[in-house]
Amino acid sequence: MFALAMMFGANNVMIKLGNDGLQPVFFAGLRSLIAALALILWMRARAIPARLDLWRPGLLIGLLFSTEFMLLFIALDLTSVVRASSIFYAMPLWLALAAHFLFPGERLTPVRFTGFLLGFAGVVLTIAGRAGGLGEGTLAGDLAALIAGMSWAGIVVVARRSTIGHCAPETQLLWQTAVSGVLLCVLAPLYGGPLVRAFDGVQLALLLAQALGIVAFGFVLWFWLLGRYQASTVASFSFLTPALSALLGWLLLGEPIGTATPVALGLLIAGLVLINRRPRA
Repeated sequence: MFALAMMFGANNVMIKLGNDGLQPVFFAGLRSLIAALALILWMRARAIPARLDLWRPGLLIGLLFSTEFMLLFIALDLTSVVRASSIFYAMPLWLALAAHFLFPGERLTPVRFTGFLLGFAGVVLTIAGRAGGLGEGTLAGDLAALIAGMSWAGIVVVARRSTIGHCAPETQLLWQTAVSGVLLCVLAPLYGGPLVRAFDGVQLALLLAQALGIVAFGFVLWFWLLGRYQASTVASFSFLTPALSALLGWLLLGEPIGTATPVALGLLIAGLVLINRRPRA
């Protein structure tokens, strides 16, 4: 989970840089198509079934995956990595809230509910504090990152409550990448602007690193962990991710970090830590 936090911390920076070479929705769709092809080759070699019979939950998680990354890529085209990370990686808050009602044994205790409130306050401060120096960006970008994080939580809920959640991680991810790859490439022209902006060798390397490293490897590992631990426990690694992502946005992209930024991130991280608290056996 620590390794995933490091990978996902760099993910938003890579997307931000990749948007300079490809239009965001087209970038997200092309990334999914390449990842789906890699997964198909891997699954054929390992004799892992695609489970086409599970088309109903497969299409559902594919649509949620499409929504998540279409909006995240758009968010990073409209706002800074610092802001988007502080909002998008609040996903465990929405997951914990859903788990309270849907998963027995994962109810919000007073301590965990306090964590939810703290994390929620951090998200509100990020969105409402644009004039307070939390970084450059637009309200549309902030809201896109927010809904993207909620869509991510929705994928976990569907996986936990349907048969597809018991399949191999590769099977779950293949449905997501295949559906999103086709859908996002079809929808890309609607976003406007040329599909290719300033694509070069560096942009190609970013695309392949995203498709093969983050998606084909990182997401499979995340689903593998999800099948062995509670949903909110697996999601808790992200208490590191927003801080790492914001730090990389500042170091590598020179994005501004105002005085309110540590407060917002501190509230979010404190909330995520409390959300993951469990009573001792």
